Amino acid sequence: MSTPERDRAVAELREAMQRSTLYTVLLHHTTASKAGLNVTDAQCINALSLDGPQTPGRLAQLMGITTGGAITAVIDRLEKAGYVRRRRDPDDRRRVIVELVPENAARVARYFEPIARAFGEQMAGFSDAQLRTLTDYIDRSNREMPGVIERVRRMP
Repeated sequence: MSTPERDRAVAELREAMQRSTLYTVLLHHTTASKAGLNVTDAQCINALSLDGPQTPGRLAQLMGITTGGAITAVIDRLEKAGYVRRRRDPDDRRRVIVELVPENAARVARYFEPIARAFGEQMAGFSDAQLRTLTDYIDRSNREMPGVIERVRRMP
């Protein structure tokens, strides 16, 4: 049920999330730049870190870039810089799998240490129940985002 107080609370949360997204994007641009990468390349490293080895096609789909030339250029740059390596899929030798070179990917991860420390300090002030609520909200948002991104990509 909508009430003026609830509508105000939802609007405040939406604005807070919009500001959080702004800072997250700026953080990613800053960390990518410090690591000598562009944001797409850095996010490919992030995706491989979160989800493990992937095919170039899956990475391309996630990044919203073309399979073929664009993703090949990203993988080539990351491979040349030592962040990733290509290997043949043991189940289908025609397929290529892209995987992180963990010791080199750590060079990018170090730029996230300040945010990790700040995050840890913030989380220390929340109860277990509050942490579960925050995790539930973020998990729900994360499940929705691929569909939202796809809808935005299809917009004229």
